[in-house]
Amino acid sequence: MIDKIKELIAEADAFKAQSKEEVEAFRIKYLGSKGHLRAFYGELKNVANDQKREFGQIINELKTTAEAKVNTLKEALESEEEDKGIYGDLSRPSEPIALGARHPISIVKNEIIDIFSRIGFNVSEGPEIEDDWHNFTALNLPEYHPARDMQDTFFIQTDPDILLRTHTSSVQVRYMENNQPPIRTISPGRVYRNEAISARAHCFFHQVEGLYIDKDVSFADLKQTLQYFTTEMFGKSKIRLRPSYFPFTEPSAEVDVYWGLETETDYKITKGTGWLEIMGCGMVDPNVLENCGIDSKVYSGFAFGMGIDRIAMLLNQISDIRLLSENDVRFLEQFKSSL
Repeated sequence: MIDKIKELIAEADAFKAQSKEEVEAFRIKYLGSKGHLRAFYGELKNVANDQKREFGQIINELKTTAEAKVNTLKEALESEEEDKGIYGDLSRPSEPIALGARHPISIVKNEIIDIFSRIGFNVSEGPEIEDDWHNFTALNLPEYHPARDMQDTFFIQTDPDILLRTHTSSVQVRYMENNQPPIRTISPGRVYRNEAISARAHCFFHQVEGLYIDKDVSFADLKQTLQYFTTEMFGKSKIRLRPSYFPFTEPSAEVDVYWGLETETDYKITKGTGWLEIMGCGMVDPNVLENCGIDSKVYSGFAFGMGIDRIAMLLNQISDIRLLSENDVRFLEQFKSSL
């Protein structure tokens, strides 16, 4: 009988199953109430006393082998079913993937680019570390010009001629040096000014500056272009141009859009006037054209510039410019639905 039990142990150890039903049949055959193990326990009383120890040990070995085989097969089949459930069911919902969000600066910049691209403006870019010529001198700001004080500049200590650009007008200079009219380009980018950081100002921010140069370009062309932009960007068609001063344009103007006085917020952001300043503009000074190798007697042009941060704060009712650069996830998640 001991030999019979040893045969069953070998058989149980070699057993394989393809389904839970086969495993259950195996369990009943060996471990069930009418199985082999119960039958052998029943025979234990008939075994001679000197063989009972060995007989009991071999029965226990059969029990251990059968139970281990059942558990192993069950785990293997359950794991296989789980894998099929995950990878084989095409109707199963995918893993939830957290969606990112575009930064409000990127949203506004892309919208501005899209608006101007529809009327033929391309995008030009340039270095953020500039030289004095492209950032100041070529733009009608020679050394010791008092207007340089309008832009507190970060200079590179090892070379006083190298600085962090204070406006993206430097990109326009580079573009004019390398391209002949007609020129129609906008230059978005980050700029730097040595200013105290507060809720309304930062030492770096973002600008978009536009440039159009061709024959017979007039101030009327400038006004119509800005009229188109404000209508597309803000849905506001009423603008006004106030005389101003910029060294690189003449005449120069500040552009206001009529925001209205429909809500308490409108009163707050326009200081009760209904008008909101959004950018500066003007006709390109002939000296700037000549500095860039363009004949000012043949060509004329206009330029404009606006702060992307300011527009983003306006459109999204953001009260503190520092939020735009602090990467607070709670703030950025608000823009998940934006394109």
